[in-house]
Amino acid sequence: MKSVVDKVLEKYPAKTFKARKKHIVIKDSDDMIPEIEANVRTIPGIITNRGCCYAGCKGVVVGPIKDMVHIVHGPIGCSYYTWNVRRNKAKSEEGGDNFINYVFSTDMQEKDIVFGGLARLREAIKEAVEIFHPKAISISATCPVGLIGDDINAIAAESEKLYGIQVLAFNCEGYKGVSQSAGHHIANNNFIKNVIGKGTGDYSDKKWNINILGEYNIGGDAWEVERVLNKIGYNVIATLTGDGSLDHIKNAHKADLNLVQCHRSINYIAEMLETKYGTPWLKVNFIGIDAMIETLRNMAKFFGDEELIAKTEKVIAEEVSAMEGELQYYYEKLKGRTAFLFVGGSRSHHYQNLLRSFGVETVLSGYEFGHRDDYEGREIIPTIRPDADSKNIEELKVEKDEKNYRIILSPEKYEKLKKEIPLGYYAGMIKESKKNAVIIDDLNHYETETFLKILKPDMFFSGVKDKYVVQKMGVMAKQLHSYDYSGPYAGFKGALNFARDVEAGVFTPAWKYVTPPWKKMALVEGTVEEEAVQC
Repeated sequence: MKSVVDKVLEKYPAKTFKARKKHIVIKDSDDMIPEIEANVRTIPGIITNRGCCYAGCKGVVVGPIKDMVHIVHGPIGCSYYTWNVRRNKAKSEEGGDNFINYVFSTDMQEKDIVFGGLARLREAIKEAVEIFHPKAISISATCPVGLIGDDINAIAAESEKLYGIQVLAFNCEGYKGVSQSAGHHIANNNFIKNVIGKGTGDYSDKKWNINILGEYNIGGDAWEVERVLNKIGYNVIATLTGDGSLDHIKNAHKADLNLVQCHRSINYIAEMLETKYGTPWLKVNFIGIDAMIETLRNMAKFFGDEELIAKTEKVIAEEVSAMEGELQYYYEKLKGRTAFLFVGGSRSHHYQNLLRSFGVETVLSGYEFGHRDDYEGREIIPTIRPDADSKNIEELKVEKDEKNYRIILSPEKYEKLKKEIPLGYYAGMIKESKKNAVIIDDLNHYETETFLKILKPDMFFSGVKDKYVVQKMGVMAKQLHSYDYSGPYAGFKGALNFARDVEAGVFTPAWKYVTPPWKKMALVEGTVEEEAVQC
């Protein structure tokens, strides 16, 4: 009997079948972690749902910093693609800047591609300085810039001398690397070299100083997480990068603990901070009630302070008691349903916990740009072959900063805690996936439609590229890259926001008016016959 994977792939040519089958696995048992192929280039001709290196750098990591002017050197379409699409919210701080609602672009035209675009870049920086007076500027390169050889690094150095502000250049041309994760890596490298460690803030009078890494404040997620953390008593020095401030990020090396939410977008910087400054990192999940509770308890266990442990339990009890009735209501409405999750970063993993708390089982999940360790766990990193595109991305050799390095945990304490909490470790998505679940890397358009026909989920969570196709097939679809103008979905209150939106989406009467495009309705002798048509 053919497996569901073979049924989906059977129309591929033999070479494509062999390649794609390595990217799709079924978790046959709870004890075995299947090996999956990941972080390789998409097969030419397949309509992938991935984004590019530039999207990962400027769109995900750099763009949410609110008090910098972010100039995109390239065509206007690239700028628009990474502007406000992910709904990275930001509030102005007293006396601070907030440029998050602006889009800055050199708007390269054909003549600039032929003759070079550096004159436009110089003029864009000049205008930004004269009009907005920013404390810093970022320059992000798009595909044409790399192809014609515009030297944005030289322009950045020239502008720093001319205007006396920091100008960061990100060589993140869209074609560089496999997908978005290459852009994450490039952004992380630039921050550790040129931003973090430059601050002189003093937090010695504060208890429990932390950074939140890999949180981008989509729909206000970071604000809801920080509300709970502040209620317990934590001092958040910096969030990288949702509602982020350059001044706060400069002081990120002062924290006692780094919390890693999105492993793939920020694990590089978490490891470099530990090597350079001695700051341990803890893998966390603020999505889902059970995950939120576990994260808060793991944080308290890290610090080992009885006062903190007591405060943590008090806040957990208050937050859960305030929502218990509503939790049960949505559980009764949604239980027994199934979902597909195909999202970037760690969201395909994190949201399984949230869906499970409302009785929804995830039957298919995967990442747009995950690496094998994001699926299988960090213990397999030594076995991963070097990525074919790694030569395009600088591998920094980070060394201990003798002036700022701190021993926060003794080696003995560190090893003891590693056995109790995910300190410096990410278990990956597969371990927490249900038995018989389909795990798929780099899901494409054809596979999306075919899996939907076979598995018939009640809901589909993904990005903007595939959302509307899925809705036309009669399945409730929601973006988890932007929350479709809703949110926040993180933390305790966010879980209820999510449940309300999902319940409304599933039960809307609109679906009965949708005829999936792979079906043709024909009236035959007073009966309705469905004929499959070629997609």
